[in-house]
Amino acid sequence: MIKPGNIMKMMAAKNKFQANHPKFTAFLSYVFRGGMPEGTVIEITVTKPGEEPITGNLKVMQEDLELFDSLKDLS
Repeated sequence: MIKPGNIMKMMAAKNKFQANHPKFTAFLSYVFRGGMPEGTVIEITVTKPGEEPITGNLKVMQEDLELFDSLKDLS
């Protein structure tokens, strides 16, 4: 069971992240708004200062959708 104090900390961190990165959170809202069917591919590229970009991806499975739903219920 998650402690109420931890939930408050998570919500505060989420709100700060949204304030610091409004375009990214708007992008995520757009992507997830219409639902995400199984088989969707999510790809992300990370570029660290002075390093070459690295890209990874995943294909969304039913178990991932269930996790997304449970995380959505926290907010």
